Amino acid sequence: MTQTWQLLAKHREQTADTSLLSLFDSADRFKSFSAEADGLLLDYSKTALDTTALSLLEHITTEVSLTDRISEMFNGEKINTTENRAVLHTALRAQTDEPITVDGENVLPAIRQTLQQMESYAEAVRCGSIHSNSGSKFTDVINIGIGGSDLGPAMATLALAPYHNGPRCHFVSNIDGAHIADTLKGLDPQTTLVIIASKSFTTIETMTNARTALDWLRAALGDDTSAHLAAVSTALDKTSTFGIAPERVFGFADWVGGRYSLWGPVGLPIMIAIGIENFRQFLNGAAAMDRHFRTAPFRNNLPMMLAATGIWHHNICGYDSRAILPYDQRLSRFPAYLQQLDMESNGKSVALDGSLLQRDSGPIVWGEPGTNGQHAFYQLLHQGTRVVPAEFLIAAQAHEADLAHHHQLLVANCLAQSEALMLGRSREDARVIAAKRGFSGDALEQMAGHLAFEGNRPSVTLAYPKLTPFVLGQLIALYEHRVFVEGVIWGLNSFDQWGVELGKELAVSLLPLVDGSAPAEAYSEKDGSTRGLLSKLTDPQS
Repeated sequence: MTQTWQLLAKHREQTADTSLLSLFDSADRFKSFSAEADGLLLDYSKTALDTTALSLLEHITTEVSLTDRISEMFNGEKINTTENRAVLHTALRAQTDEPITVDGENVLPAIRQTLQQMESYAEAVRCGSIHSNSGSKFTDVINIGIGGSDLGPAMATLALAPYHNGPRCHFVSNIDGAHIADTLKGLDPQTTLVIIASKSFTTIETMTNARTALDWLRAALGDDTSAHLAAVSTALDKTSTFGIAPERVFGFADWVGGRYSLWGPVGLPIMIAIGIENFRQFLNGAAAMDRHFRTAPFRNNLPMMLAATGIWHHNICGYDSRAILPYDQRLSRFPAYLQQLDMESNGKSVALDGSLLQRDSGPIVWGEPGTNGQHAFYQLLHQGTRVVPAEFLIAAQAHEADLAHHHQLLVANCLAQSEALMLGRSREDARVIAAKRGFSGDALEQMAGHLAFEGNRPSVTLAYPKLTPFVLGQLIALYEHRVFVEGVIWGLNSFDQWGVELGKELAVSLLPLVDGSAPAEAYSEKDGSTRGLLSKLTDPQS
């Protein structure tokens, strides 16, 4: 542990008894501990961070050469060292003509060409010039993918529902047959377009669902289903064999990781749903956050401040999870999206040099939209034995102007929860409430114990004008960069995911044991638990 980390831990020890509420004795607490960029406000004043802690955290970013690492990422250097790849999802939304090179080649012309190809195809689907076999406009689009090829576009399409003016979009990811069956059940194959999103066109979940969808199309249309198929893939030989015309295949380079890929061809269903101009606004919002991230000083830099709160809470305060709480129903998939972004990126115990990390890395990320969560897990947030830092998201305006009273209640609830987490309820106040409810004597003291809670629980709030395509782009890019900064500080590679490989390999080897095609001796190679479960799940008589 460096001296700076030691000083930070010592500072926490010395200030641990300071209440969050007392920090607001300073009249400029909110102003000094919040930051804003292009209308997006990050309030981190309800955390225990103070000027000393932030100075030490800024010094840590200097020690890990964060500025250099940011430049390396944006300039196309191969910072994904285990896969020898650049990390350039930012180039997919770049608003510059300055060359961005990988292996000496400027990647921007190919990116712009692919975006134009996407726009031409999406607009043709939307207006009906690309149509079904029968000549009808497509009414529905099914995107079949998994992981980054599903969660990103599914989340964003839902988030931008007020901007939908194209075919309805549906998303299938789970290999569980219920997912594809339930999706196909209400659709007409005569007017349905299927997009298969798999870079290698070999992902087992995606290809299993894709073949089921193809069978469904062929049952209604015959063998010629090419008009009803498109793909996001780089495996042109495999997409051709599947019956997809080359001009309907949209590829992206290996320097775009799956969980960072919705800015490019993986975002095709978003573009079909909301249109070209809105999709460009989505890219513009992310590009604005990119510029802010690269140029704003530490204390005014939203990704750096969000990362600073994360490092402070996780590594210094010892809080092992963070709750993402969007007070926006259309962001209901945002916590799951950030769960993948954060936990797949930074859920690691191995440093860049292959050694074991010396401190905890990524926390557990979870959440649900408000106000639903208030009637579920907020009990734990307020009175549980673990402190869970909360991250609230709230818009100043809703899209439903005729339901303004709904949004006023939503805002009031969001602000009330962050305030309640900080304030808590004293034993004295709890006694007063218990007395008003008719309790007295020992029963009053007992009830006061149940009604009191300590408060002093931290939260941050992200406030934005309205959930527009631009704002959604800002929010996603903000969290992308937060994950990157935390990964740099922890000294790990945020852009690979080797931990998921073994499970995939074992699933392939287990399938013959499940379907009964494996030789008998293969069962004996498995552990006792796996053999017992196989027996239970494959033998109806067991």
